[in-house]
Amino acid sequence: MLWVEAFHIIFMVTWFAGLFYLPRLFVYHAMSEDAVSNERFKVMERKLFFGIMTPGGIITIALGLWMLFDYAWQAYADDGWLHLKLALVVVLVIYHLYCGKLLIDFRHDRNRHGHVFYRWLNEFPVLLLIAVVILVVVKPF
Repeated sequence: MLWVEAFHIIFMVTWFAGLFYLPRLFVYHAMSEDAVSNERFKVMERKLFFGIMTPGGIITIALGLWMLFDYAWQAYADDGWLHLKLALVVVLVIYHLYCGKLLIDFRHDRNRHGHVFYRWLNEFPVLLLIAVVILVVVKPF
């Protein structure tokens, strides 16, 4: 089971790398004014979302479910930290999907937000990461 946990963490890091970087690309994309830059950002965003973020997220969740059903649910079913962590993972999935919606908007030249919006959006997964790590390591309740 330690191998499953190790790969869960590895793919979680991969997923979060994308969750941190895609909104940063959106910042630069929103600031770009020439067609060449816009097309370059579209390619970078697509490759990041579909080649790194989404596979990382899917594998992270699959391995997390494996651990949950194999041992975690029996050991921690009554612990509030696990329920809150799972709720935060749902929020991360929603954030991921929202980033995908924004990617589609950029792809079709329908971006409606400025670079400041994306700078703030970029901070959201940081807060979720801090909360999830504290919940898993400290198990405060």
